[in-house]
Amino acid sequence: MLNYEFPPIGGGGGQAHLALLHQYAGRSDLDVDVLTSGPALGLTTEHLADNVRVHRVGVHKEDLHFWRRAEVLEWLRKAKGPYRRMIAENGYDLVHAFFGFPTGRLCYRTRRRLPYVISLRGSDVPGDNARLQLEYKLLGPVVFKPIWQKASALVACSEGLKSRALAFLPSAQIEVIPNGVDLERFHSLGEERGSGLDMLRLLTVGRLSVTKRLPLLIEAVELLHRQGGQVRLTIVGGGALEPELRQLLAQKDLRGVVTLTGRRSGKHMPEVYQKHDVLVSASMQEGMSNAMLEAMACGLPIVTTRCEGVDELIADNGTVVENPEPASLAAAVQKLADDSQARAAMSIAARKRAESFGWDAVAARYTELYQRILT
Repeated sequence: MLNYEFPPIGGGGGQAHLALLHQYAGRSDLDVDVLTSGPALGLTTEHLADNVRVHRVGVHKEDLHFWRRAEVLEWLRKAKGPYRRMIAENGYDLVHAFFGFPTGRLCYRTRRRLPYVISLRGSDVPGDNARLQLEYKLLGPVVFKPIWQKASALVACSEGLKSRALAFLPSAQIEVIPNGVDLERFHSLGEERGSGLDMLRLLTVGRLSVTKRLPLLIEAVELLHRQGGQVRLTIVGGGALEPELRQLLAQKDLRGVVTLTGRRSGKHMPEVYQKHDVLVSASMQEGMSNAMLEAMACGLPIVTTRCEGVDELIADNGTVVENPEPASLAAAVQKLADDSQARAAMSIAARKRAESFGWDAVAARYTELYQRILT
C-alpha cells in the first residue's frame, strides 16, 4: 500500500488509510507493507501489527498538515528507491495506492509487473481546488490520465467524487467505496440534544484551507449573533489560513462567539463532538467528509453547503444548503435552533445513518475488490 501522507502527516486521506489498516491488522489472509512519508529524515519502519508494517520516508515538512509542492516532489523522489527495492525483494500480489497523484505515480511505473488499485480521495481529482489549478492543468492530461487508465481499479469515496472524476476522464470505470467511521470510539453520550439548550453549540472540523470557505461560515454566525441568536461556533483544525482567520475574528469582534482551537489530536475528537450540538460546514469540495461521519456517529445533526459526499450522508439527519452564502446558512442554523424536536429527531437519525458506514464493511468491500482483480 502506498500513501504520500499518513498520520501524523496529512488529513482525512491518511486517517482513512490508518482506519482501514486497523481492519486489516491480524488477518491471516493479508500481509501488508505500507510505504508513506514521515516527519523525521531517513527510512524508518514500524509494526502496526504482525501482518502490517509501515515504512516511512522522511521529508522536510514545514507543516505536518499542509503539503508544499517541493515537499510532494521530495517524497516522490525519495520514495522511488525504497519502493523499487520492496517490489524486488517481496512477492507482492497487488499495490493499493491512496491518491492518484503523487502516490499513483509509483505504481504506474511498475504497472507491467504488478496490478494496482487507486483510491481517489478528492484533491487528486481535478476540480475547484484553487490552490491546485496549476497542477491540474499541467499534470492532468499527461500524468493523471495514464495513471488512471492503467489501473486495475479506480475507487472513489463518494458518488459526487465519482462524477467529478468522470468529468475529467469519461471513459474511466470507477467503483464507489465510501469512507467509514469507528462506531465504538465515536458515539453519542445518550443525552437529549434536542431540548434544554440556552446556547446552540456549533462545530466545524477540518484543515483551514480555501476550499472549506470558513470566512463564509464565520459571516453566517456573525449574522446570527447580530440578530440576537444564541449560538457559538468552534473551529477545530490547523492550516495555512489560521493567521488570516484569527485576524478576521478580531476585526469582526467575534471573540467569545467564534473560537479557533487549532488542530486537536484524534484521541480527543470524540469528546469534542460530544460537547457540541450541530456540525456545520461550508466546504465547496470534499471526497467524503470524515468529520461529518464522526459527528453523525456522535449524534450531531449536520448543516452543510452542497458538496460531494453529502448525498450519501445527509437525509433526515441534517440540512443541505443549496445556495452557498451566509444568509442561507444562517437561516438553516436558526431553523434548527428554533425547533428542539427537529434537532432531537435529527440526532437519532444521524447515529442510525452512521451505523451503515462501519470500517468493517469498507474493509470487506476492498478485500472483495482485491480478490476480483487477482482471479
